[in-house]
Amino acid sequence: MRLSTKGRYGVKAMFDLALHYGEGPVSLSHISVRQDISLSYLEQLFALLRKEGLVSSIRGAQGGYVLKVPPDKITVGTVLNILEGTLAPVACVSKGHHQHCSKSGECVTRRVWEDIHQSVTQVVEGITLQDMVNDHLNLKTIQSPSEGASS
Repeated sequence: MRLSTKGRYGVKAMFDLALHYGEGPVSLSHISVRQDISLSYLEQLFALLRKEGLVSSIRGAQGGYVLKVPPDKITVGTVLNILEGTLAPVACVSKGHHQHCSKSGECVTRRVWEDIHQSVTQVVEGITLQDMVNDHLNLKTIQSPSEGASS
């Protein structure tokens, strides 16, 4: 299974919003520069994220986007499901799949696909945007020398 640029860039952009949560609207042009994502592509992604209620747009000179939900309530899985659709490796194990394979009763690989899907879902639903912000801040602390420390 491989994520498209939609999913990868969408998670990066939502992380950027989470990093600036509570500071007011963030312009897509700033996200574009910081995350190295084209502005037109971000506009497409944010149209989907706004439609699904994860972000709000604020008009005006100081406008931009804000998270509608706190970052500790938005999982990576939520973002990926909006932008990618199902994360199931094959159609027969995706949620709400009504078509059954004629071989489903004797399919030896179905359990493998179900286990993969369950594992991926468990991981992405277990990571919030706030977790990503915390990881980022911890990495910055580790990478920057502490003041007054001697080598």
